[in-house]
Amino acid sequence: MVTAESARPSHNGPVALARGFLTGGVVGASLAALVVGTVIESVPVVVAGLGLPAVYALLFFLARMPRRAREAAVVPCTALAKIESLRATGGESADIPVRFVLSVDPDDAPAHRVETTADINLVDLPDYRPGGTVVVEYPPDRPWRVRLVQRPAPQWRSRAESARIDSAPESTLVQQPPEGCAFGIAWLLGLLLGAGAVILLFLPDPFGGDSSASSPPSSKPSAAASSATSGTVTSSSGLGTITLGRDRSMLDRGELRRSVATLTKGRAASPAITLVVQERMMSVVFTPAEVRAPGFQLHSLPYERIPALVENARTTLGIDSPQSWQLTADRITGNLTIRITVTGPDSTASLEADGAGKVLRRSPAP
Repeated sequence: MVTAESARPSHNGPVALARGFLTGGVVGASLAALVVGTVIESVPVVVAGLGLPAVYALLFFLARMPRRAREAAVVPCTALAKIESLRATGGESADIPVRFVLSVDPDDAPAHRVETTADINLVDLPDYRPGGTVVVEYPPDRPWRVRLVQRPAPQWRSRAESARIDSAPESTLVQQPPEGCAFGIAWLLGLLLGAGAVILLFLPDPFGGDSSASSPPSSKPSAAASSATSGTVTSSSGLGTITLGRDRSMLDRGELRRSVATLTKGRAASPAITLVVQERMMSVVFTPAEVRAPGFQLHSLPYERIPALVENARTTLGIDSPQSWQLTADRITGNLTIRITVTGPDSTASLEADGAGKVLRRSPAP
């Protein structure tokens, strides 16, 4: 039997823990910079909070280039596989993302099941049906990273046409090993330290000392955190944050509009610099009245399209086990842009849409 545990363990090593710590630190520092920059009305701090994740993503991409080169040099295993089931997960272009469940039958190993997603052209879609045989490739040490070979060599095409493959038991399903508890602890520690470092660096008295003589009235929080059945709301002169209870989600029907209405109560005409949405949290950075910055009206967002966009990003970008997602809306580039980032055990992917919710580009997992 082939199981995920037979793959080389790498999720709790020093490199993985360091990556988790750095990722958490960047997330914490970025969010804290958005909050602190709004409170002290510093545009450079806000811009730094927006740009830090992009810089980190670029450095992360460059740092992983040698590893990707080594992985690309490994000769993949080629095998026949039986299609157990398939389901289309999108349909916005000629190539449709299709989710496959396959029984892979290697020549030199026991058969096993695996799940994968492939972009299939509408013209070729009738060639794929339950019970059919396809040719697949996968790295020897990562059998869960299966790729359909849509144009196999003549030898493999001939074998696929005449082969009869038995279904592998569901218990043989191979999946990528999940991140361990140590990775989560490292991520949380980095998040707290990153946020704390930014707060201590830019706020002269972050623990609520007497700062009335040195701070202008406009920079003080205008409302304290308040608890309600819908969640916890925190509001200041330029920032609003709402956190839902554990049994609620921002993707619930109508929840996004209700949360925005709560945060914009009393200042509905104020444009926003950025909107950040996670599973149970929403943060809005409003444009200060005396600062000219690219902003947008919150009512212009396609709230009814957002749950579908998040589901699209979670299922079509090659993240096998999505752990978290984040939506960011801003107008830094001139047009309103919606970016959805999905994070998995060891990779990150993103999807970008316009102000109407139409997908513009995808950055799938490597």
